[in-house]
Amino acid sequence: MKKGIFILAVLFSVQMFSQAIYEDERYVPETDPLVLKNLDEWQGKKFGLLMHWGTYSEWGIVESWSICPEDYGWCERTKGSDPANYNQYVKDYEGLKKTFNPVKFNPEKWAKAAKNAGMKYMVFTTKHHDGFSMFDTKYSDYKVTDKDCAFSSNPRANIAKEVFNAFRNEKLWIGAYFSKPDWHNENYWNPYFPAFDRNVNYDPIAYPEKWKKYVNFTHNQILELLSDYGKVNILWLDGGWVAKTAQNDVKKGYNEKFAENESGNGFIKHRVVDQDIKMDDLVVEARQKQPGLIVVDRAVHGKNQNYLTPENRVPEKTLPYPWESCITSGGGWSYTPDAQYMTGRQGIHMLVDVVAKGGNLLLNVAPGPDGEWQQGAYDLLAEYGAWMKVNSSAIYNTKPIAPYKEDNICMTQNKAGNVFLFYLAKKGENKIPSEVVVESISPKKGTKITMLGSGTSLKWTKLDKGFKVIIPEQLRNNLPSKEAWTLKIEAINR
Repeated sequence: MKKGIFILAVLFSVQMFSQAIYEDERYVPETDPLVLKNLDEWQGKKFGLLMHWGTYSEWGIVESWSICPEDYGWCERTKGSDPANYNQYVKDYEGLKKTFNPVKFNPEKWAKAAKNAGMKYMVFTTKHHDGFSMFDTKYSDYKVTDKDCAFSSNPRANIAKEVFNAFRNEKLWIGAYFSKPDWHNENYWNPYFPAFDRNVNYDPIAYPEKWKKYVNFTHNQILELLSDYGKVNILWLDGGWVAKTAQNDVKKGYNEKFAENESGNGFIKHRVVDQDIKMDDLVVEARQKQPGLIVVDRAVHGKNQNYLTPENRVPEKTLPYPWESCITSGGGWSYTPDAQYMTGRQGIHMLVDVVAKGGNLLLNVAPGPDGEWQQGAYDLLAEYGAWMKVNSSAIYNTKPIAPYKEDNICMTQNKAGNVFLFYLAKKGENKIPSEVVVESISPKKGTKITMLGSGTSLKWTKLDKGFKVIIPEQLRNNLPSKEAWTLKIEAINR
């Protein structure tokens, strides 16, 4: 086997192995009654907004990762005064704090666009791996409100607080994204040692006092967010490699990433390091501040991962626990100049696919360095909104029903026993066919079938296998929505 083919095979097998582990991972159910109640309510919300934003938007690069010494093509260093010099690059990168000045920052505009799109919750990056805090933390001067940051004199400089307030005013749930690793903090990347990879650059067991300082720092920042920023519904933690190694036993495939280095002469593999961040203790304190808080300790098996988060993909099947696909809407997670956003059809079909499998969709939109979204993001959310105004009752507070999908028809059901069939427009289709045949569902005799957005009762016929519904020409020429059309069946045979 040629070396290049071997490398591709290994990469593919590692990727597939990690995904299989992640989707079939054991789930530890929550026991706190208030958390369970909130988790059930969250599962009914179905559609949320994620925003990655930080100083990295000034360069239009991937968030944080270019200062990590791991070798991946997607985070190579191309900006700064001397990108070939790692130390100079990091200095230039951290210097972006001085010029970060998003003068068009208007979170109310974002919140209205999200609400109109039918989104019910949001998650905002209060701090990514680079350590730059988008809130007025007392524990670091590497923050948006520091006097050396260009935006610090703006009355809205405490960005996280402004974002949370704007979305809370639109009745969306608030989620705080927080990175457990902090590559700026001297007690994570100790300047005495070189940074080897994404992990802490010393052995926490050999330097327990230094590690304790880092644990305290992390807890203090998180509790700060949960104390001073109003009601927070979700604590969304990233950096799953920061955990007890005993809790990482299922993450060998997930946490050990491989990449071909630039010369093609081998692999770089980051280490698995015992980094006990005392999450159990933190969660207890966090819920004293915010009773019923949903905690998402991403990719760390255990009771502090209240729901799982498949990243930039939709699982092939329903999963036996609460889950949410977090997916980019255009470009990358962070601001990408001239990003190409998914079409309304792609976005709507993705939402339906996720919901039919029992999950939530957390769609990422990345603000730019000026504090504005690209027009493509607004356009996409407007298409969602137009569709959701007609079809949202088949999305919110629904559950999967087997077989979940038949050809291009997805299915959900509500607590009243109604079943919804989403006809996803095929390539080239702009209207639903005059006859729709479904084999896996059998309506009860005499039950009513309608299309959401139309009060017309549709004729249907029982078949040997399933049924056929007739869509009259007048309705086909005046469809209430685009891209997907929803048939409501009042009751089916069980």
